[in-house]
Amino acid sequence: MTISPDLPAATRAPAVNFRTVDLRGRRLSLAGLRAAVPRAQHHTVADAEQKVLDIIADVRSRGFRALGDLALRLDGVQQEHPRVPAEALARALDGLDPAVRRALEESISRARRFADGQRPRNIDVELGDGALVSQNWVPVARVGLYVPGGLAVYPSSVIMNVVPALAAGVESIALASPPQKDFGGLPHPTILAAAALLGIEEVYAIGGAQAIAAFAYGIDATDAGPALEPVDVVTGPGNIFVATAKRLVKGVVGIDSEAGTTEIAILADSSAQPALVAADLISQAEHDPNAASVLITDSGELADAVRIELDRQAAATKHSQRVCEALSGPQSGVVLVEDLEQGIAACDAYAAEHLEIMTADAATVAARIRNAGAIFVGDYSPVSLGDYCAGSNHVLPTSGTAAFSSGLNVTTFLRAIQVVNYSRAALQEVSGHIVSLAGAEDLPAHGQAVTARFANPGAS
Repeated sequence: MTISPDLPAATRAPAVNFRTVDLRGRRLSLAGLRAAVPRAQHHTVADAEQKVLDIIADVRSRGFRALGDLALRLDGVQQEHPRVPAEALARALDGLDPAVRRALEESISRARRFADGQRPRNIDVELGDGALVSQNWVPVARVGLYVPGGLAVYPSSVIMNVVPALAAGVESIALASPPQKDFGGLPHPTILAAAALLGIEEVYAIGGAQAIAAFAYGIDATDAGPALEPVDVVTGPGNIFVATAKRLVKGVVGIDSEAGTTEIAILADSSAQPALVAADLISQAEHDPNAASVLITDSGELADAVRIELDRQAAATKHSQRVCEALSGPQSGVVLVEDLEQGIAACDAYAAEHLEIMTADAATVAARIRNAGAIFVGDYSPVSLGDYCAGSNHVLPTSGTAAFSSGLNVTTFLRAIQVVNYSRAALQEVSGHIVSLAGAEDLPAHGQAVTARFANPGAS
């Protein structure tokens, strides 16, 4: 076990209060494990839901006027119409730092290669002579992609949203990101540059739950500008208000997942390097004071060493106040487990957005994990790699929803349409079975719809 050397001096941040959940000697059910692992306080979800319901109702009833009022109240910008002019997109791309452009281009290239490999193939299955059933993957017509703003700038999220949609063959793509007072009420220019780099022309300066509502229900044209047409699918990460809005409009539109405030879990044993574990916990904590950073380990010695590293590294990092708040929150902490088996069970109960495996034989351990948005194996696959340049997607399910949902991928933007094509003889072959099952379900007209086709023996 190693400790990093002293870091450069910095303004001392508050000490990290990285709490401990001790599961050693306890035999817990899945429900017990889910209750025991660190989570954000649940009352904030209920508070967010009522606020989001009010925003959705306002956007649906007042359209662009509601968006303008919300932009002024929440973002401090005056807004007549949220559509970003084409010249602003071109200007942002022209002014992009060359190094950042090269990095975006590399990220796009890797994401495209992975996305192209994800597209499922159409299938035709012949179940008998003249009995053909097919499944065809068809892209949705229009999507709304959300890119968060706030405490950080996320051009990488433009890539993560847009690339799989393009790979799926979506023809109409709209993108929204919060207006920024410092940039004349437009989204951050790096966001605009990334959109331009990918050929996205329909971009809106709309943030938060109101962007999700506008995408889901659409907004009619006004004297101030053109309509915002409703979409079929909404994707993208965001804060608790964005995640709540996506949940509330699900059914009106499809969504990728409830990708809310970020979280990382690290399953580590005594072979892990405390400095690396701490660095990765901090890397996600700097996103947001509500970000979750969880260490799951059977080594008390490692846990103690990581605490020392967290204090040391958190004090030196740029966003130390934010990091310390996140690491000290109820959503973060050390989970001490009896052994690797209980550690894997705790990981599956937590169902992390990002799960790092820092154990001996990490690849074998990773293969045993059932619930995670994305798994990062070994010392050289940090979450930061997945955030930018791994080729994988960083829009992932949070808050335990990885137990039943997937990260953003090409199939998010595709529908599987089944096609049934039977000949007369093929239908006749199973007609007796259909009549029997229709009778068993007391739906005789179902059977009659089949037998009617054979009432005239000479019909072809």
